[in-house]
Amino acid sequence: MESSPWTFLDTGKRSGAYNMAYDEALARELAQRPGTPTLRFFEWQPWAISLGHHQKTSDLDEGRCKADGIDIVHRPTGGRAIFHAEELTYSVVMAAGRKSILQVYNDISRALIRGLALYGVDAALQKVQPNFSEEYRSPSSVPCFSSSARYEIEWEGRKLVGSAQRRFHEGERDVVLQHGSILCGPAHMRLVDYLAVTDPAVRGQIRRTLTEKTADLGMITGKTVEREKLAACLRRGFEEAWGITWEERSVPKNFMHKGAGLP
Repeated sequence: MESSPWTFLDTGKRSGAYNMAYDEALARELAQRPGTPTLRFFEWQPWAISLGHHQKTSDLDEGRCKADGIDIVHRPTGGRAIFHAEELTYSVVMAAGRKSILQVYNDISRALIRGLALYGVDAALQKVQPNFSEEYRSPSSVPCFSSSARYEIEWEGRKLVGSAQRRFHEGERDVVLQHGSILCGPAHMRLVDYLAVTDPAVRGQIRRTLTEKTADLGMITGKTVEREKLAACLRRGFEEAWGITWEERSVPKNFMHKGAGLP
């Protein structure tokens, strides 16, 4: 891991466009000039569906999303669709060094697992990498939480955290952006209602898959998630796993997702 200090940000509830642009701006800023790596926590207001960078908007029923006030946004990273509602989202922006994509996934997941343990949840890493090229041929693969990649975080074999990663290259610098959703309640299941799926059997299969393959912190603990406690535990998990210290950074009130600088 990079040497101390790290920047810690908690930007609270923001729009999907703000959240994704902010992550990308952090990554491009660090790629272009020396700076501190960043851990950020955030939420989504209004609720939103994010699509992987190369995923088609036509996978969604855009009319129903608009009618229900659900934002649609593309992530700067890859992966599949996520319904962002009852969750705490994290992002990590750091220099990659010589680490591979899977090595960085492993490092970040182990820090998150340490934080979840401090919150009282015994999570584990997925050890096997699915054949995504084959899985993506199925209509049921549209949701991110329908399967787990290697080093993603599960609870008793059910996906708890869904993450995606991208590398930014500027000259000799190689910067990682990884962000992901830590499920706190069952609202992610509502993604099924907004998919452009006309076959009731396929829709039913997707719903069953999500029910069988996902877990959330509320279900695991039997309690409403304490957002501030969870964030503090996860932050502590990174401290303990990576031996880092923090410097706080103000959140720009006037940040715009088209070109405004970061503080």
